[in-house]
Amino acid sequence: MASSEITFSDKKFIVSKTDLKGKITYGNALFLSISGYPESELIGAPHNILRHPDVPKLVFKLLWDHIQNGKEIFAYVKNKTKQGNYYWVCAHVTASFDDNGKTIGYHSVRRRPKPEALKTIIPLYSALLAAERSGGMAASQKLLDTQLAQLGKTYDEFIFTL
Repeated sequence: MASSEITFSDKKFIVSKTDLKGKITYGNALFLSISGYPESELIGAPHNILRHPDVPKLVFKLLWDHIQNGKEIFAYVKNKTKQGNYYWVCAHVTASFDDNGKTIGYHSVRRRPKPEALKTIIPLYSALLAAERSGGMAASQKLLDTQLAQLGKTYDEFIFTL
C-alpha cells in the first residue's frame, strides 16, 4: 500500500519534548493526532519512532551535534506516522534547561514547511541518501559541505534562505 502525505494548517504547530536520550516526554494534541499514535505509545518512546527513511542520517547527526552543544537548529524532516503515512515539518529544536541552567531535555516546535523549500530539500536529501548508501555518512557530509561551499553559506544560513 502506498503511503499518503498528511498535512496540517500553517497556523498550527507540532510541539514535543524529549529527555536527554531522545525519549518523548510530552507531545501536544496535534503531535498525537498527526503521528497516529496514542499518547500511551509515544510517551517514553524514542523520538526516532517517527523517523522516515527518506531523511539522511546526516540530518539527525547535525541536529544532535547542534543541540548537544547548546545550539538551536532548524531542520526539514519527513516523519512517518503509525499507519505508514508521512508528513513534512520545519523543525526548530533547542535545549530545555532547569532553574540552574542545566540541560534537562530538548524541545521541538515544528511548522508546516513552505512547498518551495521542499523543492530544494527533497532532491538534496535524495542526493545525500545516495552518498550515504555508497560511502557512508562521511560521503554525505562531504557532499553537503561541497554544496554549501558552492552557495557560500553555512548550514544555518542555507536553511534560513529556504
